This record gives sequence, structure tokens and C-alpha cells, in this order.
Amino acid sequence: MRINQDKVIACRSQWDWTQQQLADACGVSLRTIQRVERDGIGSKDTVQALCAVCQLAREELVEDADNSARTEPTTQQNNHVQRPTWLDALPLLVTLVVGMFIGVALTLFITQR
Repeated sequence: MRINQDKVIACRSQWDWTQQQLADACGVSLRTIQRVERDGIGSKDTVQALCAVCQLAREELVEDADNSARTEPTTQQNNHVQRPTWLDALPLLVTLVVGMFIGVALTLFITQR
């Protein structure tokens, strides 16, 4: 779930807390808070805990999917694994075909001796 990381950082700064203190208050791990602040990603439970501790409405903390798609396309692209297209495999295919021809030529050359 996309979380507005600026709001989380602002909440933590308002209370003058470390990431560990916020994690303890929310009942989540330090790594979860680090991921939320770095990537803006968290589970529904994390969002609920952050809303309760930071005294924010869910709508204030969770980014709208349509809005974040318009404002941060590179972030969303980096979060998804892109499958290679056939053009990505073309050099490998050419190498394979050339290798087969060389193998056949060497086999014919060796067997004719």
C-alpha cells in the first residue's frame, strides 16, 4: 500500500522521535518504519498503526493510486519486475544460432578427416 512518507517523517519529527521510537509506538519493526520512510510502502496493519500514533486519518496517510501514478511513475516502475521482451533475448538467440553453426561445422570438419 502506498503511504505518504513525508507525512510519516513529519509526524516523527513533530514528536522528535527516532525511527525506533516510532516503531515501538506503532508496534512494528524498525525495518518497517525504514521501508515506509524510504519507499512509501506498508501493509494495512502498518497504516492503521501509523494513523493511530500520528493521529491522522487514513485518507491523509494513504496515497491515492491514481494520484501517485501521475506524480511518481518511476517509483512504481522500479517496484515492479518487468518481464524481458523478445528484443531483450535477441542477442542470446543470435549467439545460440551462431554457436550451433560453429558446432556443426567443427563436427563435419573433424569427421571428414
